[in-house]
Parts: sequence; structure tokens; C-alpha cells
Amino acid sequence: MLEIAVLGLLNESPMHGYELRKRLATLLGTFRAFSYGSLYPTLRRLSEAGWIQDEEPDELTAGAVRSRRGKRVYRLTADGKEHLAELLADVGPDAFDDEGFGARLAFFAQTRSDIRLQILEGRRRRVEEQRDGMRSTLRRGDLGERFDRYTRELHEHGLESVDREVRWLDELIEHERTDGTTENR
Repeated sequence: MLEIAVLGLLNESPMHGYELRKRLATLLGTFRAFSYGSLYPTLRRLSEAGWIQDEEPDELTAGAVRSRRGKRVYRLTADGKEHLAELLADVGPDAFDDEGFGARLAFFAQTRSDIRLQILEGRRRRVEEQRDGMRSTLRRGDLGERFDRYTRELHEHGLESVDREVRWLDELIEHERTDGTTENR
């Protein structure tokens, strides 16, 4: 997830570590708190793989983002762009879980329409399964004897949140299908 986020942000523009850290916190804060201690090892790994390149400010070409403090600036390489496209096109199960979906959604503008639709539909299936399990538990009364009314209210609140996410996903899917039909005309 962090790999997609770093590559996706660097695909938008080169930036130094501190700026990247701030953008990641803003981007991923909604979906997941990430450890700042994981950023620099990830940058090092991406650099070693050849997907990003770090440069001293004086090595930068004209027009590139320059750091005020002389920090290294990271940019995506051609191989990194290809790798990002591969990551964004992967619609495996991790694309539907909480962390993976959040990162994918943040870069939907860089993702093909057919892939966006597959990810949205997969996420909806995952959330519907969760919702069905929650409803079944509440219907059977499994919570009645083991939990007090506040715990039951908490479970009902969770069910309402999941219902809301399914409705939101339905809207996104419908828009994606409508936009895709319009684009294909």
C-alpha cells in the first residue's frame, strides 16, 4: 500500500522526503495511519529496484522541484511508471481490503476505467459479505445475552456504517458505468 502511494505521488511530481511524508499523511490519514519510520526504508527499496531516483538539488534539471534545504529530491523513473501501472492494474484480493482499497481509490485518476470498476465491485462484494455477517449475528441474537445494550448499539452503528459504504460504492459503480458508456460513444 505504501509502495503504491509513494509511486503514485511521485508520478504527480518529484518531491523531497519531508514533502512526500506530509502528502502521504494527508493522503493516507483518511484510510490508515502509516509509520514515518517505514517511509525511508520504502524509498531505499524503491530506489534499489530502479523505480525511483534520488538526486541532490544541484543534479536536478531545470524545471524540476527544488528543495529549499538542499535535501534529496525523489522522482519516478520510466521503470517506476511501468511498475506503478502494473500495481494499479492488479485487482487481487488486497485491492478490496481496507488498506489496499484506500490507496487504490486515492489514485483512481491514474487507473484505467475497467480496472476501477473491478476494484469497486470487488470492494462492494467484500463489504456486503461483512454486512451480511453482521446482520446475521444481530438477527440470531448472539449479542443479546453476552453483551449489554451499549455493545449491541455499537454493533448496530457498525452495521449502519457498512450499509452506508455499500450505498456509496453503488453510487461510484453507477457513475463509473455511466462515464464508461459515455466515453465509449
